[in-house]
Amino acid sequence: MSGQPAEGESEPRGCCRASQSLTDEELAADVGTLTALGSDTRYEVLRLIAESDGGICVCELEPALGVSQGAVSQALSRLFGAGLVDRRKEGRWRYYTATERAEKLLDVLDETRQ
Repeated sequence: MSGQPAEGESEPRGCCRASQSLTDEELAADVGTLTALGSDTRYEVLRLIAESDGGICVCELEPALGVSQGAVSQALSRLFGAGLVDRRKEGRWRYYTATERAEKLLDVLDETRQ
């Protein structure tokens, strides 16, 4: 096949027809979300938060993960920035809950693993 159009065709079949259905902003948001999940610590933090009933306190994450407070704070910041967790402050404690988007993403991952 020479890549030339067949007789009577204006352009080759199957060539140069790829198109992107996402806007640049949507693509960037999706990549940001996947990047936020691209670390063992961040993914495990999100799983712990999603599995908690009504949210989990930051003070509970550090011992559960066996990582430093700084690592937990960075993970939470990235997850919050990606829209995967919400936070609320009660007194001197912060509680985190998974967003609906995060819950859906985790559900899809669970389904595809089975």
